[in-house]
Amino acid sequence: MIRRQTMCARRSALVAVVLSAALALSACDADGGGDRAAGAGGGPSVVAPGKPGEPARTLSAQEAAKAAGNDRANSADFRYAQMMIQHHAQALEMTGLVPARAESTAVERLAERIAAGQKPEIGAMEGWLTHNGGKKRETAHDHAAMPGMATPAQLERLRGAKGTAFDELFLKLMITHHQGAVTMATEVLSEGNDVQIEEMAGDVVAQQTVEINRMRAMAP
Repeated sequence: MIRRQTMCARRSALVAVVLSAALALSACDADGGGDRAAGAGGGPSVVAPGKPGEPARTLSAQEAAKAAGNDRANSADFRYAQMMIQHHAQALEMTGLVPARAESTAVERLAERIAAGQKPEIGAMEGWLTHNGGKKRETAHDHAAMPGMATPAQLERLRGAKGTAFDELFLKLMITHHQGAVTMATEVLSEGNDVQIEEMAGDVVAQQTVEINRMRAMAP
């Protein structure tokens, strides 16, 4: 929610700056100054606030107006939602093996937390796709194209393990799985354009980074 408010505030600020620039340009045109600026190759410029951690940019009034209104979902947003649904689904498949196979109660509690967090996220992404006219289940993506996904052979090994051997393999695979999710979320934060997707991706980065550190502490 904080990230969404920040994004909205940044866009509102940019819109306000654009309007101010437009008013200034109109005033210049009224007294002939606009023609002189255009003739000199100048024109009003706008300092646009950057994303967190990025410097501000100097834009023309036209560029700033376009940037201020450019909040429509792009292909990176749709690709992230569709692929992350499958990514989360595999995590749920892995956590579903825990109750009958794990030795450690800490691993059982971890699996419960992961499932409790990722089930609602799948629902949220499916809802976003429906609202934005995207497909919930696009043609299955190649698992190799999604970072962190366990291979069929690795899943088979996990299904066949029990006790401490299961716990160790589960933690190893889930750490890698979470790292892949963080990579995907970081990419859409850079390439995507939709505020809601950015909010969901930010939550993935924050939550799964904490869980990665927890699992590393639990691993032998």
